[in-house]
Amino acid sequence: MPLPQIYPFLTLVFVWLLLSSATAAQPGAGQWQSAAPMPSERSEIAVAELDGKIYVVGGFSNASNLEIYDPRADRWSRGVPPPQPLHHAGAVGLNGKLYVVGGYSDGWTPVASLYEYDSARNRWRRLAPMPTARGALAAAVLDGKIHVVGGAGDERRNTPAHEVYDPASDTWSNRAALPTPRDHLAVAVIGGRLYAIGGRIDGSYASNLAANEVYDPASDRWQRRSDLPTPRSGIAAGVIDERIVVVGGEAPEGTFDTVEAYDPASDDWQRLAAMPTARHGLGAAVVDGRMFVIGGGPTPGGSASPANEVFTP
Repeated sequence: MPLPQIYPFLTLVFVWLLLSSATAAQPGAGQWQSAAPMPSERSEIAVAELDGKIYVVGGFSNASNLEIYDPRADRWSRGVPPPQPLHHAGAVGLNGKLYVVGGYSDGWTPVASLYEYDSARNRWRRLAPMPTARGALAAAVLDGKIHVVGGAGDERRNTPAHEVYDPASDTWSNRAALPTPRDHLAVAVIGGRLYAIGGRIDGSYASNLAANEVYDPASDRWQRRSDLPTPRSGIAAGVIDERIVVVGGEAPEGTFDTVEAYDPASDDWQRLAAMPTARHGLGAAVVDGRMFVIGGGPTPGGSASPANEVFTP
């Protein structure tokens, strides 16, 4: 081919290589940065946002700790320890109070306890216990009530329990059972509906699940939605820009740095920028449109870390 005629061909090849390189290097949308590490190393923690601060309760190996993070000041402080050492508990912020529900204590004994923490007075009080003692559950606020879903009870056996706490009356009631009983799952609320994602069977991360099920309180029914692309457990989730962002997890081959976002409107998933530190048993909370991913174990099992990494979409 004469030299002048080859120029267009070479130009096309160069452009193709450039685009291919850019596509291959694309790590996914969003970016991560490090923030002040948690004062203690922990995993299997309960984490919740309340009035712009993030509360971290219990976990391995500091089950009596309450540590409070202020994202705006990038600073940690300590609160009064919970009345009972706990790991694998659930936590939510509601009506200016922190609620910590279930978990394991005295080793692997499932508990039904519900505690309320008043940050203004820096004190705890015990409330009506759950009907079903369980740990490795998930909790979220929907319509002003606390929905507690899944988990495992005695002998680490899964329960489909879906129990709802009303703070106004200090009472519990039952709702439609979780279709896929599991533990170490994550839950999130968008558009007045509750999504239960991922998890495992009977405490074994060799039995990770991709299940994504949505609960409609108006009909008291669950429906299957598009599966989590990467089956995993020991995960955390938060809502950013009307999408559920699922982070971390563990499997027999190791821990995950995977970040995947679910859009309920399109029933589709998207891979986002990976976490800097792969871990499981972590917690997540969203403040000012950024998700803070805290603690967790860098290796499967009982490992722990003080990691505090921030995702910005």
